[in-house]
Amino acid sequence: MTLQFEAFYAGGLAPGWNLLVQGHSDSGEDKFEINFLSETGDIVFHIKPRFSSATIVANTFQGGHWGKEEVSNVFPLVLGEPFEMEVSSDAEHFHVHAQEHKVLQFSHRHRPLAAITRVQVLSDHRLAQVELARRGLSWEDVGY
Repeated sequence: MTLQFEAFYAGGLAPGWNLLVQGHSDSGEDKFEINFLSETGDIVFHIKPRFSSATIVANTFQGGHWGKEEVSNVFPLVLGEPFEMEVSSDAEHFHVHAQEHKVLQFSHRHRPLAAITRVQVLSDHRLAQVELARRGLSWEDVGY
């Protein structure tokens, strides 16, 4: 898979950040994933749509080991069609929406949340837009 997007924020990406990914699923292969990483390189949240089984899986990879996989059978994505996935976080969970349907709620397994400093989108599908934004920021908050 090709790294399509990567962002780093030293202040931490959870809670309060929102990631929006829009693209087009051109092939039948499961070649799309989103990873939120800690400053040590652990994958504290991994989300992957699996078109082959019409499921969305989520997990962590910490200390060299995968955690217990969580699977959602809510799969509103259609092969060959444009797609939209959104990942947000609050103090307790990551929330995943696809095509405006809530597909998964994943409890944070990594603390402190401020240590989640990087997000990656890997894909061999065509991505139209990737947007990472902090909810509730005003122009004054970012120094403009």
